Amino acid sequence: MYCVDEKSQIQALGRTQPTLPMMTGMPEKRTHDYLKYGTTTLFAGMNISDGTVIGKTYRSHRSIEFKKFLQLMDKEIPKDLDVHVICDNYGTHKTKLIKDWLALHPRFTIHFTPTYSSWINQVERLFAIVTDDLLRRSDHRSVQTLESDLKAWIENWNDNPRPFIWTKTAEEILSKTGKLIQRISGAVH
Repeated sequence: MYCVDEKSQIQALGRTQPTLPMMTGMPEKRTHDYLKYGTTTLFAGMNISDGTVIGKTYRSHRSIEFKKFLQLMDKEIPKDLDVHVICDNYGTHKTKLIKDWLALHPRFTIHFTPTYSSWINQVERLFAIVTDDLLRRSDHRSVQTLESDLKAWIENWNDNPRPFIWTKTAEEILSKTGKLIQRISGAVH
Protein backbone atom coordinates (compact mmCIF):
# COMPACT_ATOMS: atom_id res chain seq x y z
CA MET A 1 0.00 0.00 0.00
CA TYR A 2 1.34 3.41 -0.98
CA CYS A 3 0.40 6.80 0.41
CA VAL A 4 0.67 9.22 -2.52
CA ASP A 5 0.54 12.99 -2.72
CA GLU A 6 2.12 16.01 -4.33
CA LYS A 7 3.98 18.80 -2.62
CA SER A 8 3.40 21.61 -5.08
CA GLN A 9 4.95 25.04 -5.46
CA ILE A 10 8.29 24.11 -3.89
CA GLN A 11 10.32 27.26 -4.46
CA ALA A 12 13.95 27.46 -5.47
CA LEU A 13 15.00 30.30 -3.21
CA GLY A 14 18.37 32.01 -3.22
CA ARG A 15 19.08 33.44 0.21
CA THR A 16 20.90 36.77 0.19
CA GLN A 17 23.08 35.37 2.98
CA PRO A 18 23.59 31.76 4.03
CA THR A 19 21.87 30.38 7.11
CA LEU A 20 24.11 30.74 10.12
CA PRO A 21 24.23 27.62 12.30
CA MET A 22 22.99 27.54 15.87
CA MET A 23 25.71 28.35 18.38
CA THR A 24 25.66 27.55 22.06
CA GLY A 25 22.92 29.65 23.60
CA MET A 26 22.12 31.37 20.29
CA PRO A 27 19.28 30.50 17.90
CA GLU A 28 19.89 29.70 14.26
CA LYS A 29 19.91 32.83 12.13
CA ARG A 30 18.82 33.41 8.57
CA THR A 31 17.95 36.43 6.53
CA HIS A 32 14.36 37.20 5.70
CA ASP A 33 15.11 38.19 2.11
CA TYR A 34 15.65 35.93 -0.86
CA LEU A 35 15.32 35.73 -4.62
CA LYS A 36 12.87 33.36 -6.31
CA TYR A 37 14.25 31.18 -9.10
CA GLY A 38 11.16 29.10 -9.95
CA THR A 39 9.11 26.23 -8.59
CA THR A 40 8.74 22.49 -8.88
CA THR A 41 6.30 19.85 -7.60
CA LEU A 42 7.40 16.72 -5.78
CA PHE A 43 5.19 13.67 -6.39
CA ALA A 44 5.86 10.97 -3.81
CA GLY A 45 4.53 7.55 -2.96
CA MET A 46 5.50 6.05 0.40
CA ASN A 47 5.27 2.30 0.97
CA ILE A 48 3.61 2.16 4.38
CA SER A 49 5.00 -1.28 5.21
CA ASP A 50 8.72 -0.55 4.74
CA GLY A 51 8.98 3.25 4.46
CA THR A 52 10.58 3.33 1.01
CA VAL A 53 9.67 6.22 -1.24
CA ILE A 54 9.15 6.55 -4.97
CA GLY A 55 9.55 10.21 -5.86
CA LYS A 56 9.77 12.40 -8.93
CA THR A 57 9.66 16.12 -9.57
CA TYR A 58 7.62 17.73 -12.31
CA ARG A 59 7.36 21.38 -13.26
CA SER A 60 3.56 21.24 -13.49
CA HIS A 61 0.88 19.81 -11.25
CA ARG A 62 -1.78 18.44 -13.57
CA SER A 63 -3.40 15.08 -14.21
CA ILE A 64 -0.87 14.33 -16.94
CA GLU A 65 1.96 14.56 -14.39
CA PHE A 66 -0.04 12.41 -11.96
CA LYS A 67 -0.46 9.82 -14.73
CA LYS A 68 3.31 9.92 -15.40
CA PHE A 69 3.88 9.33 -11.70
CA LEU A 70 1.49 6.36 -11.68
CA GLN A 71 3.40 5.00 -14.69
CA LEU A 72 6.66 5.37 -12.74
CA MET A 73 5.13 3.49 -9.81
CA ASP A 74 3.92 0.79 -12.21
CA LYS A 75 7.46 0.40 -13.52
CA GLU A 76 9.16 0.35 -10.09
CA ILE A 77 6.74 -1.87 -8.13
CA PRO A 78 7.05 -5.61 -8.85
CA LYS A 79 4.43 -6.69 -11.39
CA ASP A 80 3.10 -9.52 -9.20
CA LEU A 81 1.89 -7.08 -6.53
CA ASP A 82 -1.45 -5.29 -6.37
CA VAL A 83 -0.99 -1.58 -5.73
CA HIS A 84 -3.32 0.29 -3.38
CA VAL A 85 -2.85 4.04 -3.60
CA ILE A 86 -4.12 6.29 -0.81
CA CYS A 87 -4.46 9.90 -1.93
CA ASP A 88 -6.54 13.00 -1.34
CA ASN A 89 -9.56 14.17 -3.31
CA TYR A 90 -7.61 16.61 -5.46
CA GLY A 91 -9.23 17.03 -8.87
CA THR A 92 -6.22 15.77 -10.84
CA HIS A 93 -6.65 12.35 -9.21
CA LYS A 94 -10.17 11.95 -10.62
CA THR A 95 -9.96 13.08 -14.25
CA LYS A 96 -10.97 10.98 -17.24
CA LEU A 97 -7.27 10.59 -18.11
CA ILE A 98 -6.60 8.95 -14.73
CA LYS A 99 -9.79 6.86 -14.79
CA ASP A 100 -8.88 5.57 -18.26
CA TRP A 101 -5.34 4.73 -17.15
CA LEU A 102 -6.62 2.90 -14.06
CA ALA A 103 -9.05 0.90 -16.21
CA LEU A 104 -6.05 -0.38 -18.19
CA HIS A 105 -4.07 -1.14 -15.02
CA PRO A 106 -6.36 -3.21 -12.80
CA ARG A 107 -3.64 -3.96 -10.25
CA PHE A 108 -3.95 -0.30 -9.18
CA THR A 109 -6.76 0.65 -6.78
CA ILE A 110 -7.13 4.22 -5.54
CA HIS A 111 -8.55 4.96 -2.10
CA PHE A 112 -9.40 8.59 -1.36
CA THR A 113 -9.01 10.12 2.09
CA PRO A 114 -12.10 11.93 3.35
CA THR A 115 -12.25 15.64 2.53
CA TYR A 116 -10.15 17.70 4.96
CA SER A 117 -8.46 14.55 6.27
CA SER A 118 -5.28 14.46 4.24
CA TRP A 119 -3.37 14.43 7.56
CA ILE A 120 -4.07 10.70 7.75
CA ASN A 121 -2.04 10.21 4.56
CA GLN A 122 1.41 9.26 5.83
CA VAL A 123 3.24 10.88 2.92
CA GLU A 124 2.16 14.24 4.40
CA ARG A 125 4.44 13.46 7.37
CA LEU A 126 7.25 12.69 4.93
CA PHE A 127 6.74 16.10 3.31
CA ALA A 128 7.07 17.72 6.75
CA ILE A 129 10.40 15.94 7.24
CA VAL A 130 11.75 16.95 3.81
CA THR A 131 10.68 20.53 4.58
CA ASP A 132 12.52 20.51 7.91
CA ASP A 133 15.60 18.66 6.63
CA LEU A 134 16.05 20.30 3.26
CA LEU A 135 13.70 23.05 2.19
CA ARG A 136 13.46 25.36 5.19
CA ARG A 137 17.19 26.11 5.19
CA SER A 138 17.87 25.63 1.50
CA ASP A 139 19.65 27.95 -0.86
CA HIS A 140 18.80 26.92 -4.40
CA ARG A 141 19.65 29.29 -7.22
CA SER A 142 17.91 27.20 -9.86
CA VAL A 143 15.03 24.76 -10.10
CA GLN A 144 17.49 22.15 -11.43
CA THR A 145 19.59 22.24 -8.24
CA LEU A 146 16.42 22.10 -6.13
CA GLU A 147 15.19 19.05 -8.03
CA SER A 148 18.62 17.42 -7.80
CA ASP A 149 18.68 17.95 -4.04
CA LEU A 150 15.15 16.54 -3.67
CA LYS A 151 16.19 13.44 -5.64
CA ALA A 152 19.31 13.03 -3.48
CA TRP A 153 17.23 13.46 -0.30
CA ILE A 154 14.86 10.67 -1.39
CA GLU A 155 17.80 8.40 -2.30
CA ASN A 156 19.32 9.07 1.13
CA TRP A 157 15.95 8.35 2.82
CA ASN A 158 15.69 5.06 0.92
CA ASP A 159 19.16 4.02 2.15
CA ASN A 160 17.57 3.70 5.60
CA PRO A 161 13.78 3.86 5.13
CA ARG A 162 11.50 4.13 8.14
CA PRO A 163 7.81 3.43 8.05
CA PHE A 164 5.63 5.62 10.22
CA ILE A 165 3.77 3.88 12.99
CA TRP A 166 0.66 5.27 14.65
CA THR A 167 1.26 5.57 18.40
CA LYS A 168 -2.39 5.89 19.35
CA THR A 169 -5.24 3.50 18.74
CA ALA A 170 -8.20 4.47 16.59
CA GLU A 171 -10.32 4.55 19.75
CA GLU A 172 -7.95 7.04 21.43
CA ILE A 173 -7.96 9.31 18.36
CA LEU A 174 -11.75 9.20 18.03
CA SER A 175 -12.22 9.83 21.75
CA LYS A 176 -9.98 12.89 21.64
CA THR A 177 -11.72 14.15 18.50
CA GLY A 178 -15.12 13.65 20.15
CA LYS A 179 -14.02 15.70 23.17
CA LEU A 180 -12.79 18.47 20.88
CA ILE A 181 -16.07 18.54 18.96
CA GLN A 182 -18.05 18.77 22.24
CA ARG A 183 -15.84 21.59 23.46
CA ILE A 184 -16.12 23.68 20.29
CA SER A 185 -19.69 22.89 19.25
CA GLY A 186 -21.08 25.70 21.39
CA ALA A 187 -18.35 28.17 20.53
CA VAL A 188 -19.44 31.63 19.42
CA HIS A 189 -17.35 33.44 16.82
